[in-house]
Amino acid sequence: MKIKRILISQPEPKNDKSPYSELAEKNGLKIDFRPFIKIDGVSVKEFRQSRIDILAHGSVIFTSRTAVDNYFRIAEELRLVIPDTMKYFCISEATAFYLQKYIVYRKRKIFYSNGTFANLMEMIKKHKTEKFLTPLSDTHKEEIPKKLEQAKINYTKTIMYKTVSADLSDLSDVNYDMLVFYSPSGIKSLIDNFPDFKQNNTQIATFGPKTAKAVKNAGLKVNIKAPTKEAPSMTMAIDQFIVENSKKKK
Repeated sequence: MKIKRILISQPEPKNDKSPYSELAEKNGLKIDFRPFIKIDGVSVKEFRQSRIDILAHGSVIFTSRTAVDNYFRIAEELRLVIPDTMKYFCISEATAFYLQKYIVYRKRKIFYSNGTFANLMEMIKKHKTEKFLTPLSDTHKEEIPKKLEQAKINYTKTIMYKTVSADLSDLSDVNYDMLVFYSPSGIKSLIDNFPDFKQNNTQIATFGPKTAKAVKNAGLKVNIKAPTKEAPSMTMAIDQFIVENSKKKK
């Protein structure tokens, strides 16, 4: 079948020079973006049930801006005053700068990595006497607590926000030739919204082995996998699929 319409299960890129724009122009595609998941912060009531004392921790590990938002949201709703002595360990420079939304940046002790948790761990290990709080999603990467435990870091994991399926009911009558997924949560949302979904001729593209596994567990077929040696990005993988598909028809 000829690929004409593609749905990406993520927010639309803010950059006009997105690789998807180039992919669409090159192959004459109509590409739509729609987040299949959304983030819900846990309620103060739920957080209280965990019996975690935020102020008993002298350092916080932030792996995303969402973690930052929910940490300060919970603190505000609990009417806590975060002390100036709090240390912040951030996954990236962008996440660290985002703290300016809540604190006076230049007056705080802030550390940030190159975007990888492995690099951030090197900084955390230099402060082993600290007690860390780690705000996470209910679908967080297991790598995070695992590495902290291996390094014998004194930390407390707290779930401050949850990944839930978005309402996709408005897409019930819309047909796409290809669906693109970047996480298992996206697959869960598809099934939650459309429990009777039949793949038929719809091509499914996945990024990462966990996403591909989620598709198979849902009884569906993965047609395009990324990243691969030949296609390190999703757009490259889709482009190669379209080219190969067109050759078969000739």
